[in-house]
Amino acid sequence: MAARLACALLLLAPAVAAPQQDDRGKILLTIFLRHDQSKTLPEIRAHLERTGFMQAFPPAGMEVVSWYVMMGIGQVVTLRLPAERLREVNRLVEEKAWGAYRTDFYPTYDYKTVAEQERKKPAQ
Repeated sequence: MAARLACALLLLAPAVAAPQQDDRGKILLTIFLRHDQSKTLPEIRAHLERTGFMQAFPPAGMEVVSWYVMMGIGQVVTLRLPAERLREVNRLVEEKAWGAYRTDFYPTYDYKTVAEQERKKPAQ
């Protein structure tokens, strides 16, 4: 029963929270920039300065949705970008952030509106 409900919610989600017209063809990408704990913070900063990471990231035309420091992890950045530019952001991170950070990439989507609407529905 729970699996059927979950499948039904997933099928309804696009109808409930369709992307805005200007967001069509765009994806959300969450990137974990995990600090290389074998390096000190000044060493990490020096690497990022040497590679020009902070000036280059994110590439022009990509929106920063959120950028948090997660204690014990590093930084977590969520970008909104055209799907066809995924390789570009991946290459930039490989070329400029590796050596300072270990990275994880997660395609994500905004579920907040759907969850809020589901919470407002009466219990069945």
